[in-house]
Amino acid sequence: MDKLRILSVFGTRPEAIKMAPLVKELAFREGVESLCCVTAQHRQMLDSVLEVFDLKPDWDLDIMTPRQTLSTITSKCLLGMDEAIDGLKPDMILVHGDTSTTFAGALSAFYHQIPVGHVEAGLRTYDKYSPFPEEMNRKLVSAIADLYFCPTENNRNNLRKEGITEGVFVTGNTVIDALKTTVRSEYRFSTEELNRLPYEEKKVLLVTCHRRENYGEPMRNIMLALRQIAEENEDVELVYPVHLSPVVREAVDRYLRGAPRVHLIDPLPADEMHNLMHRCYLVLTDSGGLQEEAPALGKPVLVLRRETERPEAVTAGTVKLAGVVQDDIVTMATRLIRDKAAYENMAKAVNPYGDGRACSRIADAILWHFGRLAERPEDYRGN
Repeated sequence: MDKLRILSVFGTRPEAIKMAPLVKELAFREGVESLCCVTAQHRQMLDSVLEVFDLKPDWDLDIMTPRQTLSTITSKCLLGMDEAIDGLKPDMILVHGDTSTTFAGALSAFYHQIPVGHVEAGLRTYDKYSPFPEEMNRKLVSAIADLYFCPTENNRNNLRKEGITEGVFVTGNTVIDALKTTVRSEYRFSTEELNRLPYEEKKVLLVTCHRRENYGEPMRNIMLALRQIAEENEDVELVYPVHLSPVVREAVDRYLRGAPRVHLIDPLPADEMHNLMHRCYLVLTDSGGLQEEAPALGKPVLVLRRETERPEAVTAGTVKLAGVVQDDIVTMATRLIRDKAAYENMAKAVNPYGDGRACSRIADAILWHFGRLAERPEDYRGN
């Protein structure tokens, strides 16, 4: 029997972190040829993840250009995917989440009449402009996909509301699988600034902020809130790996540069980010992935957005929506910094996103779909 050629397509750092363990899991499976195509929607940040996980792409579209637009990303992905598909001849294409790479990869597979598996399927805010363009990307991919790998039961329910019931699997989130390989108690960072931080004596707050819908007034409010938190809490050290987006960097330089005990650093490789998260006290972020990663490490998360497509963590108590209003962010962060009971309630809540076996479940589901396994794999039922 011929090997199944399964092509994983991704282009950004978060996608790569979540897809790397799946690419490797598929490579271990008998009867599978695990292939990898990167679009390099984010070149530098993607390459650091590939290095951490020792992944060598079989095809690299290398599409990134300065100040690229959503239209250029999507069109370049589509054109590049034509060549990749013709060259690699996959039996199935896997895409992840909700980026422009995800949408273009799925659309290209559809044009070539190749089945699509959607990893991290079923997330919704039901506001097509928030997050932008992610909410529409994932809904469009849902209309194309053949297999849906949902992190949680709630994600499956979202798909059911849209009439999608076939080919749906609850697997947990692959990012938990990734954390198992990157977090180490004896880890040393590549920069002494991070090694010297007083993790035991002070409260280290890890910050990320980069989403398009936060550009402008929301980002200004967030930056001012972060500055106020640092100025009013002498026992806090704030670490912010600043996204490479020029818009983000301009806002950081204007409002945060020079604030006391604020460490503005370049984006970190995946292993360094995970280990910094493991040692920090609290996470403030508008990222999706950190809402899943931090609770798995026992770290409370304040989400710097108006809504989240990951309500399971809010329900579980590991995440709270802080919004984009300066006073609200300051109030919520200050409470977790000064109120030990409030902090412990979040830190000890159960993470709803998986047990580190999502990639195994996805691989089993693919093999079952192609008739290579006799029984349908069981769904993830929660911790």
